[in-house]
Amino acid sequence: MKAIKLAEPWKVSCVELEKPTPKPGEALIKVITAGICGSDIGAFRGTNGLVSYPRVIGHELAGIVESIPADNKKGLKVGDRVVVDPYLYCGHCYPCSIGRTNCCTDLKVLGVHVDGGMAEYYCHPADMLIKIPDGMSWEQAAMAEPLTISLHGIHRGGLKAGEYCAIIGAGPIGLVAGMVAQAYGAHAILLDLVQERLDFAKSLGIEHVINSGTEDAVARVAEITGGEMAHQVMECSGANAAVRSTLDLVSNAGRITLTGWPKKETSLPTDVITKKEIDIRGARTSAGEFEEALDLIYTKKVDMMKILTKTVSMDEAPATIVDIEKNPGNYMKVVVRVGEE
Repeated sequence: MKAIKLAEPWKVSCVELEKPTPKPGEALIKVITAGICGSDIGAFRGTNGLVSYPRVIGHELAGIVESIPADNKKGLKVGDRVVVDPYLYCGHCYPCSIGRTNCCTDLKVLGVHVDGGMAEYYCHPADMLIKIPDGMSWEQAAMAEPLTISLHGIHRGGLKAGEYCAIIGAGPIGLVAGMVAQAYGAHAILLDLVQERLDFAKSLGIEHVINSGTEDAVARVAEITGGEMAHQVMECSGANAAVRSTLDLVSNAGRITLTGWPKKETSLPTDVITKKEIDIRGARTSAGEFEEALDLIYTKKVDMMKILTKTVSMDEAPATIVDIEKNPGNYMKVVVRVGEE
């Protein structure tokens, strides 16, 4: 079978591998579509310290069940169309015991710690597959996983209808978080340094955008919120300065969720945290959010197709990864068409 593999940083190719055989408890999936994620680009650059090489990439996966244990919990059958929950957890550590499986002390992410599924076939635990609604396109299905990341950040902050949610970073996760916030009946305020991304956000219907390079972001958020500031701030860029700015943008008694992953530690004035009594929460990957993500896509409450830049073939995938790394401004979301039904 064909697979997209990193031999080492900066070396990506479409290779021939042996078709996998499922272990007990696993299903064999014929992969139809696989999204290219920012973490795949980080793995290509060699800047994602969690990735080991050589490594087959890909964790945004949709496909057809080729074989599955008859006793699987969800009653899935051969021929079912599914998406893959790519966060493998141990099931017995403290976080797993309280349902926070994304915080597993031995978490394994597809395409990072273990081989991913940008391949024609993939074996995955049968109980970590989620059925796709009838009529959903394969491209839509491949974009469920990035939507779960945005959803998880919004959930961690407990966003409610009518609240103001400031989101820093207008990449795919931030843009989708803005669409989720508005689907929840909240007011999205999206901040970025790149005007083209903010213009794109406006075209998606994001209510408020702020260019934090040319505008006074704190003053603008105060103006938009009638002086209250943002009830939730979601940081999606991973830039240290942006992480620091969350404390200035958040309201008294507000919440901050940190989805972006800085390379270095950020110095924070803890007196402001105490004075405003701010809740600060990490937001890593997702846990149990695929069903809601698929429903939001299916009902078009969040139209993920609006952020699809293009679909490419397996043979085109390596060159596309190289070009995304060189020209990130030209891309929002790319889906690889791995196989056909």
